[in-house]
Amino acid sequence: MKLERLVGDRFKERPSDCVIDSHALMLRGGYMKYVANGIFSSYMPLRRITRKIENIIREEMDRIDGQEVQFPVVLPASLWDESGRYESVGSELMRFSDRNNSPLVLGMTHEEAAVQLVREYGQSYTKYPFMIYQVQTKFRDEARPRGGLIRVREFTMKDAYSFHTSQEDLEAYYARCFHAYERIFARAGIPDTVSVMSDSGMMGGSVSHEYMLLTPVGEDSIAICPECGWRANMEAAESIIENVKDAEDLPLTPVHTPNQQTIEEVCTFLNLPVEKSCKAVVYQKNMTDEYVVLFIRGDLEANETKLTNFLGEAIHPAVITPESGIVAGYIGPCGLPKGVTVLFDSSLKGTNNLCCGATKEEYHNTGFCIERDCPDAEYHDFAKITEGGICPRCRKPVITVSRGIEVGNIFQLGTKYTKSMGMQYLDQEGKLQYPIMGCYGIGVGRLAASVCEAKHDDYGPIWPMSIAPWQVHLCCMRADNAEVHAYADSLYEALLDKGVEVIYDDRSVSAGVMFSDADLLGVPVRVVCSPRNMKDGCIELSTRDKSFSAKVPVAEAVERIVALRDELLAACKAE
Repeated sequence: MKLERLVGDRFKERPSDCVIDSHALMLRGGYMKYVANGIFSSYMPLRRITRKIENIIREEMDRIDGQEVQFPVVLPASLWDESGRYESVGSELMRFSDRNNSPLVLGMTHEEAAVQLVREYGQSYTKYPFMIYQVQTKFRDEARPRGGLIRVREFTMKDAYSFHTSQEDLEAYYARCFHAYERIFARAGIPDTVSVMSDSGMMGGSVSHEYMLLTPVGEDSIAICPECGWRANMEAAESIIENVKDAEDLPLTPVHTPNQQTIEEVCTFLNLPVEKSCKAVVYQKNMTDEYVVLFIRGDLEANETKLTNFLGEAIHPAVITPESGIVAGYIGPCGLPKGVTVLFDSSLKGTNNLCCGATKEEYHNTGFCIERDCPDAEYHDFAKITEGGICPRCRKPVITVSRGIEVGNIFQLGTKYTKSMGMQYLDQEGKLQYPIMGCYGIGVGRLAASVCEAKHDDYGPIWPMSIAPWQVHLCCMRADNAEVHAYADSLYEALLDKGVEVIYDDRSVSAGVMFSDADLLGVPVRVVCSPRNMKDGCIELSTRDKSFSAKVPVAEAVERIVALRDELLAACKAE
């Protein structure tokens, strides 16, 4: 490919609306163009990268006995009605009707389509286990797209679905897919991706893992134990609090606290540490607007994902009205109106002598002892784990919190979809059973952007050889020099004959422009032909990451370039 024919402009200025580097570099380098919020068109360099990622994924899915299929982008709403998700999933699911007023959806995930495809096929135990997968365009009406390809609305995704006759068989296959994902990320150039326990969310299921690229610009928070290696997404991480009771229970005493409404203001007013307080966090259920009041230790934050999972329905921060009977700013566990769902976080268990709302305007209570004053309280984990928190595995108070980008996920779905959609098989004893499912996803564009985020410098991406848009960037300096141009042309043809992917720049531009464009394209191997080098009978061979640079005799150029290409390819292989 000659660079002068490459569609797409490259430019020096960083776009003002780009928060993260990969977004800025992929716009500057002519990889993609903004179309609408969370929607981009791809130029050739990005298409070559994503196609290579897709091929790596296909190879690894085929290696674990996957069979590639293709589901529709547009699905009848009736399929989502069968699973119950047509109503339960929020506005991120794009719903519309065709000319016959038949309700349809744009697929943002394809569990329903997978079950519909194989439920007649899988009517006998002899058909199991099997896994089907696709690489497909999807649409999710994401509320807050950000970071270029990191969080978008339209995206390409590999999603796979496995079907089993026993939990043991699912777990065995889940482990195979777990290691296949490790190989995929290693081959794509980010072997340091880590797996963390996660929340299953709308997908359902009891066991799930996310693969995270740890980076400060990530939008997910990951709890990590440096002692035992335990890791989990903050949404799923168990919060463990060990309280030490005061020796004596104080009486419950109302105290006038005018204009003190936040927990920090109240504790300062009462001269108490924040951890000696019980605060109320109020939500409403989306479907009914019923109030939910969560009581939690004052120094902790509520984990809305845990709360949503416990309630089994979506919630939103409450709008407290006068007729609700709830006294905003002074909410306490005692005296709440009927019809309010009251929950207690585990952080309150074993506490005494806390301050809390008195459920009365301008009053708080001191001396609150939960086991005495709320003897029927049931405790559940609704809190976010904190820096320095207790590790759920080794029980040491050493938790650290890092940021990360989710580049893949895997779920043990169980029978959530096969039951709701009536997929059954006859077992060996002639009894009807529901197949058990697993689900395995990777966002192709997000993975490309994540690699760029992990591997770049101030001048552009540094693509791994396995997914680079081209393998060699050939620069012909002083294209007006007949000798240099003739040799560069011959080298270009010789490399193509050897099966090397080459982007060839023989434009009449300055060295600064040529090298700036080369940096933005991020091709792993760079070859420079120039009058000075030709005078010495050599070419300049280097790597984009600056780990290697050498003058190579022209007679050895093709052999040395191919050898360096092969060496860098081998470095991307996974066991």
